Amino acid sequence: MSDSVRVRFAPSPTGIPHVGNIRTALFNWLFARHYKGSFILRIEDTDVTRKVEGAAEAIFDSLTWLGLDWDEGPGVGGDYGPYFQSQRLEIYQDIAKRLVEGGYVYFCYCSPQRLEEMRREQMKRKQPPGYDRRCRDLTEKERTEFEAQGITPVVRFRMPLEGQIKFQDLIRGEVVFEAATLDDFVLLKSDGYPTYHLANVVDDHLMRISHVLRADEWLSSTPRHIQLYGALGYVPPQFAHLPMILGSDRAKLSKRHGATSLMEYQKQGFLPEAVVNFLALLGWSLDDKTDIISREELVANFSIERVGKAGAIFNHEKLAWMNGMYIRKLSTEEMVQQVMPFLEVGLPKTVTRPISPDYFRQIVPLLQERVRVLGEISELADFFFVEELDYDAELLHKKGMDREGAIAALWVSRERLEACPFDAASLEGVLRPLAAELGLKTGALFGLLRVAVTGRTAAPPLFETMAALGKDRCLKRIEAALARLK
Repeated sequence: MSDSVRVRFAPSPTGIPHVGNIRTALFNWLFARHYKGSFILRIEDTDVTRKVEGAAEAIFDSLTWLGLDWDEGPGVGGDYGPYFQSQRLEIYQDIAKRLVEGGYVYFCYCSPQRLEEMRREQMKRKQPPGYDRRCRDLTEKERTEFEAQGITPVVRFRMPLEGQIKFQDLIRGEVVFEAATLDDFVLLKSDGYPTYHLANVVDDHLMRISHVLRADEWLSSTPRHIQLYGALGYVPPQFAHLPMILGSDRAKLSKRHGATSLMEYQKQGFLPEAVVNFLALLGWSLDDKTDIISREELVANFSIERVGKAGAIFNHEKLAWMNGMYIRKLSTEEMVQQVMPFLEVGLPKTVTRPISPDYFRQIVPLLQERVRVLGEISELADFFFVEELDYDAELLHKKGMDREGAIAALWVSRERLEACPFDAASLEGVLRPLAAELGLKTGALFGLLRVAVTGRTAAPPLFETMAALGKDRCLKRIEAALARLK
């Protein structure tokens, strides 16, 4: 199998890549890498009316960011190009002529208006929408009359009118369609451009694709493709239709579930390793318990047998959790490199730029355990960088401590801290006994000081935070807290 595996990712540049697109690319890439085969990238850009400027570049950027390198395709080349379908029009037109000569197709002169009226009527009668085959058996005279009117026809494939079309799906097993439920589909549009069906089948054959791993939504197209393969004398590839990705409410995944364009995840501060891990588990599993799986383990263990039939649930919270797990694996230097761009953009404008990497290096250990998405870092870390804190003075009134008690505790704390070495151990050695001396629970005193020096009720460990902030800044902030209380 290793020598013969050739799979492809064939997106249309009709929008920015999203989770579903890229999950399909990832499964194809893993399959190719597992069997030491070839992963081909092909851009299916024959739908001129829906083409979006910059979409192809966004596809390349998304794959590159995730490390899904392609063996053949745009920018790489290969023996079976061109890899943009818009550059292969002559091939499709030649194949269409061959099908006309063989009697497998016919010319259809129906106007878009007639087709729309036909669909509306079918829906009114609660019939499945589909072409009514009006032009399937036109006489030569009727065709001549239509052409005399200047109508440019489309080319439709003659589907069988009865019987069953069967094929073996690597995930679903045997799949059976009744031919009577399938209409005669368009192969070549009136502008000379092929439809997805024709270009897809021709290119998969000419590019020697061995396995087609694609989204479940294309399952209903497969019987049409099977018939077209037969008409052209091609051997079909093996098919595997991947389970749909669903939101937490089990509806089809959409923006309201937190899904967005793939590159938006990069902007938010997700790591590519985490996104690859997460996407791999949308329909595939290593076992029943393992969540964190390295790229190398994914390649070594990926198989179609472990892909499920049921829809995969997209859980944004799980993605964020998983990203946090990968962030905690970063070294301090990797963390600094990853985070600095987010700090530069996200910290308040009052903070002096450029941000000091040396200073941030000191506080990485305090933040790394708390970060789930790199884009959160500015909000989590801003008190380390701003000169003045902005918080409600009420936060200084801890449970069991009134305003006067808080003032007294801060005065004494400031006094002791002025004479204290400013490392975590020394700070703890001074402040822990001070709580007992003041008749306070340590949680009350430490909570008061945490608000005073960070402006927050929840922050990294107090003594390490104070050491990183430094004596001058801590003392100034305690003075500012006293002023608020007074």
